[in-house]
Amino acid sequence: MENMFQGEEYLPLRDVVFKTLRKGILTGELKPGERLMEIHLANKLGVSRTPIREAIRKLELEGLVTMIPRRGAEVAQITRKSMQDVLEVRKVLDSLSVELACRRISEEEKEQLGLACEEFEQAVESGDFSAIARADVAFHDIIVEATGNMRLAQMVNNLAEQMYRYRFEYIKDVKMHGKLVQEHRQIYQGILEGDMEKAKRAIDLHIDNQEKSILEQIGMEKEKQA
Repeated sequence: MENMFQGEEYLPLRDVVFKTLRKGILTGELKPGERLMEIHLANKLGVSRTPIREAIRKLELEGLVTMIPRRGAEVAQITRKSMQDVLEVRKVLDSLSVELACRRISEEEKEQLGLACEEFEQAVESGDFSAIARADVAFHDIIVEATGNMRLAQMVNNLAEQMYRYRFEYIKDVKMHGKLVQEHRQIYQGILEGDMEKAKRAIDLHIDNQEKSILEQIGMEKEKQA
């Protein structure tokens, strides 16, 4: 969180602080259950406590921060219920996205999706979790754009911030990287061939494996804390 002001020179300070803390939560730099102490964060980010307090309030409204009596603000835990709620919605939206993309994708978008698939594989090989997450988002964004459905795109975008947190937890599971690459290839091939059933099976498997992996990660974290 050190480079807080990079590329954010024209935003109000409270918005810069909010975006910085939110990014820290979504990427796991600020871990579930970690206390958000105003003085510590203010000193770390080089700001007063006021924008920190305002950012924490906004993060609480987004469900990323929880206020605990006599303890203060903490990064919200990733629970089975919260994850399943998000993934259930994502599974429906992604299934519809690949179905519409099979029907409507242009030749140019097929080429873009193929490149995005290759770039994702390169990111996985690099082992950089942030790069993998960005490449994953880019791959799925092309599919949504290929649907030509703006309402669908808005719904996916509204879920994006919450989804990023779970996506990052999945990506941190290194043993799943080979499956991730394979799943992307299968989704791409299904869309490339216009095979809706193949593409939908691939995207369903993609989400199911993500859920299993995150549940395992949550279990491992609880064991560490015990």
